[in-house]
Amino acid sequence: MNPATKKPSLSFWQIWNMSFGFLGIQFGFALQNSNASRILQTFGADIEHLSLFWLAAPLTGMIIQPIIGHYSDRTWTRLGRRRPYFLAGAVFAAIALIIMPNSSILFTTALPPLMIGVGMLMLMDASFNVAMEPFRALVADNLPDKQRSLGFSIQTFLIGIGAVLGSWLPYLLSEYVGVSKIADSGNVPHNVIFSFYAGAAVLLFTLIWTVIKTREYSPEELTLYHPEEKTDIQRKGLISIIYDFVNMPKAMKQLGLVQFFSWFALFSMWVFTTPAIAQHVYKLAPNDTSSESYADAANWVGILFGIYNAVSAVYALLLPRIARLTSRKITHAFSLSAGGIGLISMYFINDPNYLIFSMIGIGLAWGSILAMPYALLASSISAHKMGLYMGIFNFFITFPQIVNGFFGGLIVKELFNGQAIFAMVLAGVFMILGAIAVLKVREPN
Repeated sequence: MNPATKKPSLSFWQIWNMSFGFLGIQFGFALQNSNASRILQTFGADIEHLSLFWLAAPLTGMIIQPIIGHYSDRTWTRLGRRRPYFLAGAVFAAIALIIMPNSSILFTTALPPLMIGVGMLMLMDASFNVAMEPFRALVADNLPDKQRSLGFSIQTFLIGIGAVLGSWLPYLLSEYVGVSKIADSGNVPHNVIFSFYAGAAVLLFTLIWTVIKTREYSPEELTLYHPEEKTDIQRKGLISIIYDFVNMPKAMKQLGLVQFFSWFALFSMWVFTTPAIAQHVYKLAPNDTSSESYADAANWVGILFGIYNAVSAVYALLLPRIARLTSRKITHAFSLSAGGIGLISMYFINDPNYLIFSMIGIGLAWGSILAMPYALLASSISAHKMGLYMGIFNFFITFPQIVNGFFGGLIVKELFNGQAIFAMVLAGVFMILGAIAVLKVREPN
């Protein structure tokens, strides 16, 4: 390739602005992760059904991300090809964030609160996916290969910051602002409701910031930077998605098993951490979802989730250097092992404060999961199909969550006798299996 046609390197602040919207997405996503099970239990969901209700998230992601990726590759408007999807996803996600915690007082004459809550969980996650998927492609679009590890690391850092703020906000509102942390049976406490309102505002602000501050390359510029890559304009729509799925790069197939183990573990953690800690550490009955002790346990889960996200944010900045000193796959294997040990250690802890140490290991894994697989993959993907393949890669994230969603609750009920803490142990085992699997991945040059 002629040196004059190489992509120019971007400054730190250009990369920051390009990824800033992810802070808002993860702010809302963290509110969902740390509070959705609590909200659904408040509306009457049984513990063994939680994983089934959480299926809304991966099912929508599996369907939406490849479609959004495909069409964002082929879209070009005055706002570019990725940014229109950022805006659309932000608006609908904000609406879902506002409605979900208020499901017990809205539309109750038509549907029970639990069904409204599940519907809003589905809308919320679908909207997050619409906004989120093009961000991965945007980093790969705009950055030369030598900056992609840095780009995904900055993105992971911002994800961590947003997740810390979203995870901690309900606790901070109740403990330091005085917003009520308990409510009448069947209603969501005000500290959670107000946190979801804040999440909607932050989501809209950060995504609008990225839209305003980021420039995208035109199709002509991308062709100039990648003249050797030919696009296939004969296949369109669903046929094109199926064709490219069948003919995905070898590196993506190799990473699929790693992603399966990793995301099976993460789904268990998000769904069952609140009931696991309430039962195992706070010694509460499985059906206790309205007491002050349960509120304390749920709020502490938010703090713990914020801690692991804070660890991931700092760790993300170190990942490029660690990967250069070792390799991307060794870095990822070490990180997943730390996460597995952190999850298993929760079984041996009876003091809530000591759970912080478990979160450190989980934070290392989460930081690597958000960066290393994409850095491994990006160099193997055509620039003209970056959005599509980043969306298809999401299949390896959603499929293990769907498997867990169908069987996770049954496993907890039938094999673990309703003791959710053993779901954490199983998650840790799967995380370690992911670490073993990544060592067999052949890194692209």
